[in-house]
Amino acid sequence: MTGSDPRTRAACGPVAQAASSSGLARPRRSGRPGRLLVAASLLALVASGCGYNDIQAGDEAVKAAWAEISNQYQRRADLIPNLVATVQGAADFERETLQAVVEARSKATSIEITPELVNDPEALQKFMDAQGQLTSALSRLFAVAESYPQLRATDAFRDLQAQIEGTENRITVARGRYIESVQAYNTLVRQFPVVLTAKVIG
Repeated sequence: MTGSDPRTRAACGPVAQAASSSGLARPRRSGRPGRLLVAASLLALVASGCGYNDIQAGDEAVKAAWAEISNQYQRRADLIPNLVATVQGAADFERETLQAVVEARSKATSIEITPELVNDPEALQKFMDAQGQLTSALSRLFAVAESYPQLRATDAFRDLQAQIEGTENRITVARGRYIESVQAYNTLVRQFPVVLTAKVIG
């Protein structure tokens, strides 16, 4: 079989051609150190032209999006103790509703938010379920609070409700951006020749 596959010549564009024309593609026998150096140089050239930088940028975008989600969930958790203290001051407020918020927060914060969490599907699902339960508990509390005009009239309650609802909105936005960044990254690493680089760097 003569010649080379046109797709191989086209792979990575100018980088692959430059590597071939410079003699890096077929190094002469000059000893093991020399071969290793040439191989390393070739790998660097190929990686730079086959999407390595794009992969790194995509990975950083995913990490940044996840960090924003983490920050917003933490902010919400930090606001809840003050909310609970404020609501406890209201006479005859439903204890069951308030206790549900306390327990949901405890469960949600018991799961440590780390960058590695997204790489563990089971742990991530537990985390998201716990956060969802906290969201539901807070929604129930604010719904019940509608029946307590005096509580709703206090500045502290109104301020905390506004802050928590604002944080909920930011969580929704952050989750949307995270999903978009993950989808963009997954699409990138499936494209040729980037898929080759992705396999090399793991």
